[in-house]
Amino acid sequence: MTLAMMLPTAGPMILTYAEIADTAAQKRETVVSPLILAAGYVTVWLGFALFATLLQWSLARAGLVVGGSVGRLLGGTIFVVAGLYQFSTLKQACLTLCQRPFPFFFSNWTTERSGVLRLGLRQGLYCLGCCWAMMLAMFAFGVMNVVWMAALGVLMTIEKMTTNARFSKAVGVAFVAFGCGMIVVSVG
Repeated sequence: MTLAMMLPTAGPMILTYAEIADTAAQKRETVVSPLILAAGYVTVWLGFALFATLLQWSLARAGLVVGGSVGRLLGGTIFVVAGLYQFSTLKQACLTLCQRPFPFFFSNWTTERSGVLRLGLRQGLYCLGCCWAMMLAMFAFGVMNVVWMAALGVLMTIEKMTTNARFSKAVGVAFVAFGCGMIVVSVG
């Protein structure tokens, strides 16, 4: 689930690296395959997937997950937290690095496999810093809900492809409003 949602959002980052690598190869410089970069990125998201799985098991053991999703009160709270995170400086800093990978690659360029793997790990961490809260929103509707996975994947892809911060803030407002609605319904 995690890779199905996050790997497509890495497309622009991987293409940027590939373009820089192609330019370097034309100058007869040693180049490392973009697959090594992608492996670093995937490693971060597999780690998050493991964390999310352990969290789901813990919530299920505590009786907070029913039918694959958490109750409305906890789901609403998750949405409010995810919405508020959209306004944080950490979110915006990570999003900027996801949206504009060229300066990062240009200033950290390396021709060693281990160095490119580290670039992928760092880009994966920036992406995680950008998207972790939206990914946790999966718990509100069931972590294997394909429709919800697709919707969040589209939101995250649009967010990474637009450089206008208003989109992120609009998503934040929508998440907070939706979460508050879930909380009101759960206590009413």
